[in-house]
Amino acid sequence: MQTEKVINHIVTWLNDYATNAKMKGFVIGISGGIDSAITSTLCAKTGLELLCLEMPIHQAENQVGRASRHIDWLQKNFKNVKRLQVNLTPVFDSLINELPKVENEEDRFMSLANTRARLRMTSLYYFAALERYLVAGTGNKVEDFGVGFYTKYGDGGVDLSPIADLLKTEVWEIARTLGVNEEIINAAPTDGLWGDDRTDEDQIGASYPELEWAMAMVEKGKTIEDFTGREKEVFTIYKKFNSANKHKMVPIPVCTIPTNLK
Repeated sequence: MQTEKVINHIVTWLNDYATNAKMKGFVIGISGGIDSAITSTLCAKTGLELLCLEMPIHQAENQVGRASRHIDWLQKNFKNVKRLQVNLTPVFDSLINELPKVENEEDRFMSLANTRARLRMTSLYYFAALERYLVAGTGNKVEDFGVGFYTKYGDGGVDLSPIADLLKTEVWEIARTLGVNEEIINAAPTDGLWGDDRTDEDQIGASYPELEWAMAMVEKGKTIEDFTGREKEVFTIYKKFNSANKHKMVPIPVCTIPTNLK
């Protein structure tokens, strides 16, 4: 990959899009992960306004610390970066207290995890509307179009996706070129929705390089019968997630009314 040229291309694309939309800049949620780190850096490089939001919800301290230090680094290198922390923990807790109780708390763990992401999306759009900013998405190609590893109307609710055509390994390459903090580059990828240290690989069962391999095999028309051992396992994992999360990757179904009924 021609990393420098890719960076310049994305920065130009961001600048042109915001200018044509007559928007002042971007707002982005900073998680302490690599995707939000490079997306925010690319947005900062446009020279347009950038608001970095920290939105902890019972967040692990190492994630909060990485996010804060990344914003420190951005502000040191770019004069157009503002920061704001919105503590969503009491908001989340208040909402949970109003919801009906369940017999087994584990039954709603996934619903609660996705609720965190949707609260953050709501906060991002509050500031976007207030300041005339675009909400910048942080999803990469494997997450957005491979396994659908994001929350519908949560971190999937954005105005534009600067890195959605980049594989995770390409994201790491760009991060090194941009000079993103090593602690972020070396951190195990996590969605940060559980309040613990579980990683994306823990949840999916395969690493991003493995998922990229499986994505490439699908594009080549390979089937499960073509593989054995770990390759067969990874291919099965990829296909399972791709199938289960297809509803996130296709347009919302519309019930078309026949002409003779109108």
